[in-house]
Amino acid sequence: MTGDSVPIGRRVAYLRARRKLSQQSFADRLGKSKSWVDKVERGVRSLERVSTIREIAAVLRVDTAALLGRDAQSAELAERTEGISRIRAALSTYGMAFGQPVACRDASPDQLSRAVGHAWTTYQHARYPQLIERLPTLLTDVQRLQARNPNADRTAVVQAYRVTAALLVKLDEVSLAWLTADRAMSAATGDRVLLACAAMQLGQVLRASARAKTMLLAAAYRVAPADLDDGTPQELSLCGSLLMQAALTAARAGDDRAAGDLLDEATEMAARVGDGQDHHQTAFGPTAVDLARVAAAVELDEGTGAVAQHERTIVRDGWRWLPLEHRAAHLINAARAYLQIGDVTEAARTLMQADNIAPSEIRHRPTARNVVVEVAQHPNAPTAITDLATSLGLV
Repeated sequence: MTGDSVPIGRRVAYLRARRKLSQQSFADRLGKSKSWVDKVERGVRSLERVSTIREIAAVLRVDTAALLGRDAQSAELAERTEGISRIRAALSTYGMAFGQPVACRDASPDQLSRAVGHAWTTYQHARYPQLIERLPTLLTDVQRLQARNPNADRTAVVQAYRVTAALLVKLDEVSLAWLTADRAMSAATGDRVLLACAAMQLGQVLRASARAKTMLLAAAYRVAPADLDDGTPQELSLCGSLLMQAALTAARAGDDRAAGDLLDEATEMAARVGDGQDHHQTAFGPTAVDLARVAAAVELDEGTGAVAQHERTIVRDGWRWLPLEHRAAHLINAARAYLQIGDVTEAARTLMQADNIAPSEIRHRPTARNVVVEVAQHPNAPTAITDLATSLGLV
């Protein structure tokens, strides 16, 4: 009854009844009217003040965690930890490579391809718990395919490792993400397009490393067309996305000039691809490049420019065509930009918008949770963000 999906008013009613308090006696202890209690329990009146929530918890003799469904959050964290352990175990299963039997059925190439496509859709909709649950089976099927037929079509293999690495980066599981991205690179050996795809995730893992930029540029220029006007949208999307990754690596290293030059190159390619595309799961286009400019500006501590670029970009049609995951991740960067210029209200509003469109981006991504804490702890933080942080057990 205390799950996070249950409205807080219903939790109050349940806990009040369990304490054998009538609405009137409960209201008296709170110094409120019976009508106020009734409206709260029916969800007609919202609980917006943290102090009121604490008073209710005290009267009900429970902690605020129980009242806010924190027990559900704890269970969710335990499930996520268990899921990551299962992914790690799947990546560590080498028995099949030595001909040892594995207790699971073989997936056909077509089934595997569909499963990989579904995994990417789940990722792009920011449904991370569901993806965590499915990946162990997908990874086992991939490894069985590799062991059974090393010369089989490698696209599904590379894409399975890619989506796994992308998720692990989100969850800040860097070492495991590195292993998975390296598996993708190994499976892609000899195919310049697959190598470029795999390099996308390896670049995310290594973004803080000086070596990442060199690797990303090598992959980008290997897949780049000799003449931009003759390049296919697929080639331009891969090359442009790798240039964007290299630009963000340069920005993190404080090299604003290199970051700007690389983003300008990516802009030329994006103009030829257009918005609304998702070749090789890149969502590459003019809007994606402009969002990368925001991220680069944030890394360079140029909050004013980042905010201006953000506000120009999100009113375009291309913004609405991006995957939910991409939009929510950008909103986290935008919140950081607002913090850099001291606009806590807009930072909070932007985080609440991210939570609205893709809750898992806030609730499962450590980077996002850190930004929520930073905003919520500000003296002028709006009540809504403080409540969100409290409900997540962050403050």
